[in-house]
Amino acid sequence: MAATSRAVAQGVAEKETADLFAWRGMWLAVAAFFLFYIGVRWYEGVYGWKYGLDAFSPEFQTYWMNLLYIELVVEALATAALVSYLIKTRDRNMEAMTPREELRRYCTLYMWWVVYGVGLFWGASFFTEQDGAWHQTVVRDTDFTPSHIIEFYMSYPIYVMVGLGSFTYAKTRIPYFAKGWSVPYLMLVFGPFMIFPNVGLNEWGHTFWFMEELFVAPLHWGFVFFAWFILAVFGVFLQVQGRMKELLGRELQQSEDYARS
Repeated sequence: MAATSRAVAQGVAEKETADLFAWRGMWLAVAAFFLFYIGVRWYEGVYGWKYGLDAFSPEFQTYWMNLLYIELVVEALATAALVSYLIKTRDRNMEAMTPREELRRYCTLYMWWVVYGVGLFWGASFFTEQDGAWHQTVVRDTDFTPSHIIEFYMSYPIYVMVGLGSFTYAKTRIPYFAKGWSVPYLMLVFGPFMIFPNVGLNEWGHTFWFMEELFVAPLHWGFVFFAWFILAVFGVFLQVQGRMKELLGRELQQSEDYARS
């Protein structure tokens, strides 16, 4: 019992002295995103033109359909594992949380948002705009083009996974979000998430209407509508700023008291 108490006390002490921002983890995640997607873009550039223009060729099945099957399985498992881990390791006694620990968790949440923003950049911006260029260049013979396999079924689920991770982190570790449901946060996460099911409407429409070059057609408006939900980040920011200001004031006061003592 004594050993357990000492271990708990040591864990609390380590949290109290830990840096507020775990910069290393955030920059590693950002670097991983960039390196991964640069590699993906290289793969698409090489094998898209070489083996991605005829959906009925055996090479297309090898280089593109197999990639589709693998990425969907890996993304589903990774999302389930991330959300399950965050729920399983949730804070079950938030009432005992110290002000500094709460402040540290808010800082960690900010870093979740940075990584989420990077994922949104690659998915909802880079690969989405690239897909428009692809369709204006290549007449497709399948819904599963090389561009779509990377854009819709790789980059979109990945940013959805990070968004759900950030939301679950907030719900399971920060008192403000644990008490109820933040409408701006729901919009921030599930708005961009709805771009993914909107893909189904998009592909259905393309099956009946030829509009490869009409990127401003009404069929594509859903992508823009749900993408603008990203602006809800300002609402979430305003929700947490009051509490952050209060916690930072306490932190500065404690630092001043320590310096005088």
